Amino acid sequence: MKLLLRILATALLVLLIGHFMTGIHVVSFTTAVIVAVVLGLLNVFIKPILVILTFPVTIITLGLFLLVINAVIVLLCTKIVGGFHVDTFWTALLFSIILSILQSIANKIIGED
Repeated sequence: MKLLLRILATALLVLLIGHFMTGIHVVSFTTAVIVAVVLGLLNVFIKPILVILTFPVTIITLGLFLLVINAVIVLLCTKIVGGFHVDTFWTALLFSIILSILQSIANKIIGED
């Protein structure tokens, strides 16, 4: 049940950020739900591989390269999900930062398992 609430919260946040931030285009709430699911799956399956492959760069940049990996994950999501588009890499970077912060707040409100 908590997983469903987190997916819906992430979908609402994607829709909210897409409404207020220029360069993020989300067609509908259904698209936002699909984006939330795809982002979750990409973070589970693809992100660990990218983190391992870029570990030396992450060490040199003191972990800041993880922000770049998050932006790449968002851009990959735009290629997979129709109806969701991010204009530039920098927009994806800012989107991922804002989404991460708002997800942390929402997860505190929803509660942990």
